[in-house]
Amino acid sequence: MGPEENRLRRRLETLERTRARLSSLIPLYEETYRRGADSGAVEVVESRDRVMLLIADTAARCTEEVLTVQPGGGRPPGYLERALPRDLEMLGRGVRLHTLYQHTARYSPGTQEYVQAVGAAGAEVRTLGELFGKMLVFDRATAFLPVWDNPDAAVVLREPSAVAFLCSVFANAWSLAEPFSASYTATTSAQLQDTIAGRLADGAKDELIARRLGMSLRTCRRHIAELMDELGAESRFQAGYLLALRSASAAPPADDPHRATTAP
Repeated sequence: MGPEENRLRRRLETLERTRARLSSLIPLYEETYRRGADSGAVEVVESRDRVMLLIADTAARCTEEVLTVQPGGGRPPGYLERALPRDLEMLGRGVRLHTLYQHTARYSPGTQEYVQAVGAAGAEVRTLGELFGKMLVFDRATAFLPVWDNPDAAVVLREPSAVAFLCSVFANAWSLAEPFSASYTATTSAQLQDTIAGRLADGAKDELIARRLGMSLRTCRRHIAELMDELGAESRFQAGYLLALRSASAAPPADDPHRATTAP
């Protein structure tokens, strides 16, 4: 037993010396990481694996708040499975999580389960008819944005003024959004119909309207048919015309510049 104990003791001593050397390098690593982050105000990351690693690393360092915008209806199950442990871990550390979805995400079973889990841990989730784009912001310091022509890539934004602007846009959308639930409310249904009506009046095609609202083409066409029935329109052109008339009649009258400004 003696020789084996001696060998084990020497290995433990070597391990302790290695640990001490690595510990002495931690301040240098953190300083290097900070300088790298400060100098890279805008970074385009084209590898999906590296994007996920950067998000995981930034999430691990997050201490205060995460703002998330996820347009396009219900989120893919695989993404939710990866995001749930990470988000629950942050919530467990006291990080605030605010997430925006589109109204159509309310009917996604996977999204419902995710929202129930993170909501029980303290997250806040709301929905809006249309969203301005996908976004992920950590501690109001680092934002991840999509690259328009590469779904696997991301723009990592660390420029303070630009990130602050994105946070202000989020705050405005958040103030207009409705708390998440598993069905439409009277408010969300009215918002959805108004959005479809506005797109029809603009002459948008069904495919574009469906994409903007995060719903299937079939569902979008069903909503359009219901709206045309309500208007008594026989064609999309007629529906757009009637909607334009309705909008004009609902608008407040313009002030007459020649009207007297003093009491008679």
